[in-house]
Amino acid sequence: MAESPRMKKDEPAASGARFVALGILLSKVGGLLREMIIARFFGVGAHADVYRMAFRAPNVLQNMLGEQTLSAAFIPFYSRMLAEGREREAGRFAGAIFGLLVAVVSVLVVVGVLLAPAIVTVLVPGFQGDASKVAAGEMSIDRFVLTVRAVRIIFPMTGVLVLSAWALGVLNSHRRFLLPYLSPLVWNAAIVSALIFSAYGTGLIRKPTAASEGDLERWLFALCFGALVGGLLQFGVQLPLVFRLMKGFRVSLSPHVPGVRESLRALIPALAGRGVVQLSIYVDMFLASWLASGGPSALGFAVILINLPLGAFGISVAAAELPELASADSRGAEQGDAGRRIAERVARAARQSTFVIAPSVVGYLLFGFLVAGLVFRGGSFAHEDNVLVYLVLCAYTLGLLPSTLSRLLQNTFFALRDTRTPAKIAAVRLGASAALGALLLYILDHYSVNTAFGLENAGKELFLGAVGLGLAGSVGAWCELALLRHALRRPLPSFRLPAGPLAKRLALALTLAVPALILWALLPAWSVMAQALVVLPCYVACYLGHAWWRKAPELELWLGRRL
Repeated sequence: MAESPRMKKDEPAASGARFVALGILLSKVGGLLREMIIARFFGVGAHADVYRMAFRAPNVLQNMLGEQTLSAAFIPFYSRMLAEGREREAGRFAGAIFGLLVAVVSVLVVVGVLLAPAIVTVLVPGFQGDASKVAAGEMSIDRFVLTVRAVRIIFPMTGVLVLSAWALGVLNSHRRFLLPYLSPLVWNAAIVSALIFSAYGTGLIRKPTAASEGDLERWLFALCFGALVGGLLQFGVQLPLVFRLMKGFRVSLSPHVPGVRESLRALIPALAGRGVVQLSIYVDMFLASWLASGGPSALGFAVILINLPLGAFGISVAAAELPELASADSRGAEQGDAGRRIAERVARAARQSTFVIAPSVVGYLLFGFLVAGLVFRGGSFAHEDNVLVYLVLCAYTLGLLPSTLSRLLQNTFFALRDTRTPAKIAAVRLGASAALGALLLYILDHYSVNTAFGLENAGKELFLGAVGLGLAGSVGAWCELALLRHALRRPLPSFRLPAGPLAKRLALALTLAVPALILWALLPAWSVMAQALVVLPCYVACYLGHAWWRKAPELELWLGRRL
């Protein structure tokens, strides 16, 4: 059968989406490998806390001026010029945006380096109490001092990554997708290489478990300098192709270049939207800084695991559905067929994402200890670290399903040309999570993991405050989903979340986990990594095998008809 013109037209977009998915997947794998190595060197402790906070504090540059903002304020104008055949004009426009971006980023980087103590004081105030604890002999590390030093290295790195996002925008506009999304692998490789060389290349240390505090501090700053070099490399590997593709490129600071003023006007609402996200990140940082030593790093390790199913499957479904939802005639949708089509498509997308998210929820709750052990265990990451990360992971897992569905409903509002409603609801979620998180943090951080779980011989004492922040985040996620669902009924009266099918999918995942639980109970006292390599594949095989036997349509959507 001959291909239709529509199929041929959509083929480049589908190919580009596959390249983006492949690049993101490989980049996430590289990031996971980086975190596995860092966990083995630092474990859950004070130096890992500094690493988490130092890398997040300067991210205001990347979050406010990075890929998503440039996608709204740069790529549409540049792509339109290319489509209209104005390639040299597009090159001059890209050069002006690059020049203005360099100027703004340079000023912000200098300010960040000079005001690092004030920035850390505002964002991570809990670390200020370390000095008195060190003086009293309660702690041996002043995390505040180390964080200030680390932030002064990381700020320039973040500025370079903003310029890397500009290069990504240029390449995506020219339909070159793979290289920009693979370039973070260079960044990850530089961090890991610097850390390993610092530990073994100098011959000063043998194993992470034998490291002194001086060794840990040296590794921490080697990691920071590796990140700075990696940022330069990530930007640099894209430049040859960028310069080869662009015509008429010339760096300037002129706002009079055609397209620049329009781009800057589009930047303002994009920055406002990113501001809500940024505020949420910094509220989390503010609260996490009050955790006992090791709490922030435990949160970071748990969030890495939560983001794997949420990013790879939940967000991907929401992102893929946005153009399809937006293509429907949403004006007056409540009266016509368009509203019903949108409601049906959202429900179908919810079932599709839940096909993967439901077993992730059950798997993390039942087997999260094995997952965390498989990924992070070894070196300085000991049994008590494994227990705390598992508990925090369980707390966040309770909100994994509503977080996934909320992303989908947010994009539905965007398709209906309503950006205010999800922003207001996100603010409500932020306030509820922050208030509850502060309360639970205060209560649970008085209880020791060692005492609660009988770990008398543990090498370090960890506390449960991080679990409280995870629980608060999950409660906020359920509140957000409820509010989004209620608000969406106004423009789409026919909309219903498929609660019955979602509950059945969760029950099915729980039932199919029974064989893996029995197998785990029968295994001898192997290491946690060996047990994970037996139990986790059993659970995955049971779930996917049942889906293949029942010919689940979602399995074909995720794996493709041939597989």
